[in-house]
Amino acid sequence: MSAAGKNRTGKRAAGMAVATALAWAIASSGAMAQVITSLPAAGRTVALTFDACEANSPAHLDHGIADYLVQNHVPFTVFMAGKFVRSNPDASRWLASFSFVDIENHSYSHNDHMDRMTPAQVRAEVISAQDEIETVTGRRTTFFRFPAGNYSAAGLAAVEGLGYRVVHWRWPVGDPDPHVTAPKIENAVADMTRPGDILIMHINGRGVHTAEALPSVVAELKAKGYHFVTIAQALAPSAPVTIAQGGESGRKA
Repeated sequence: MSAAGKNRTGKRAAGMAVATALAWAIASSGAMAQVITSLPAAGRTVALTFDACEANSPAHLDHGIADYLVQNHVPFTVFMAGKFVRSNPDASRWLASFSFVDIENHSYSHNDHMDRMTPAQVRAEVISAQDEIETVTGRRTTFFRFPAGNYSAAGLAAVEGLGYRVVHWRWPVGDPDPHVTAPKIENAVADMTRPGDILIMHINGRGVHTAEALPSVVAELKAKGYHFVTIAQALAPSAPVTIAQGGESGRKA
């Protein structure tokens, strides 16, 4: 094994040891697990968030989305899966070079049924993704999103035991569905968005009509007085948030 490989393996082993201790401490304290579904109610803020995931086949950054947001300096958050980062190192580093782009954790392998995993398996997914993200981009992640929104109470506690806060959404845009056309996306966002909403879309080629709809979405929200924030900007440690209490959830994005 190369020196870099040994270093990565060592980091992962050390991370797993710390993670196990932290998870045990939180479980022992009886802390209530929480899933954040809306931002603090401070003005007309909205977070554009995009999942960058890869499961069984390679996926690549949708530059139609990324280039538009970067060129117009629109703050946004990307929840990256470790496999996606490994397949797209240059694109991942490029995104990380912008201060208004927030990069967060979306598991390593993007298993849609993390609710069926043991706490140890959940922790391994989170730690492996963080290891890959940090190795490629230099970024440390502090927020996590379960693939497809599926989690168990034990899995949620395991993620929080690593020091993460879990961020989902109030309603899904549904852009992986090819029948959700650009006008449908535009109309849904115009009709359903409320202050503090976390909009979830895809930036890995699965957002079929997202790039087409995005300029109108941004313009419409700006016209209504909204301003865009990243998840990291909005969710200061002490900020009150809308949450879904611990338990099990499963909703496709």
